[in-house]
Amino acid sequence: MRPDVSPTGHQRILGEKEIIVSKTDLTGKITYANNKFLTISGFQESELLGIQHNIIRHPQMPRVIFKFLWDQLNAKNEVFAYVLNLCKHGDHYWVLAHVTPSLNDAGVVTGYHSSRRAVDQSIVQSTIVPVYEQLSKAEKSTTSPKQGLESSYKTLLSFIQENGGNYDKWLFSL
Repeated sequence: MRPDVSPTGHQRILGEKEIIVSKTDLTGKITYANNKFLTISGFQESELLGIQHNIIRHPQMPRVIFKFLWDQLNAKNEVFAYVLNLCKHGDHYWVLAHVTPSLNDAGVVTGYHSSRRAVDQSIVQSTIVPVYEQLSKAEKSTTSPKQGLESSYKTLLSFIQENGGNYDKWLFSL
């Protein structure tokens, strides 16, 4: 989270037919942001281009979800995840993100592309928030951020196993 912004608790809602799109380089720096991204986040394009995508990371978002995301992307897999984002002035918004590696003709990853859609708020509140709270609790269970992330990752893997062993199948069953 940006140290100069505190969450306001006010939620912005992405319209059902609206799509947020961004692209990043290999290090996660934003190279493209569509107008919907700019509008909902409150940032100007000049404030985002060349900046790490985690500029919109909400402090209540478990770090392990991003570890999982990056693990999938590094394996050249697409990944879907519910994400809580922080706007420029502290508001927040939930999205269902679809992130894919961008490949050149030789199959080499050159960056990443993310499309985000509106979420069903009842699914977020009934399922995603409790799971993310459990993951965050595991992350905070130790004084070491590294050990906390490892603990949270084990919790996530255990959760996936308990819910059929397939993350995508579980996510799309919601």
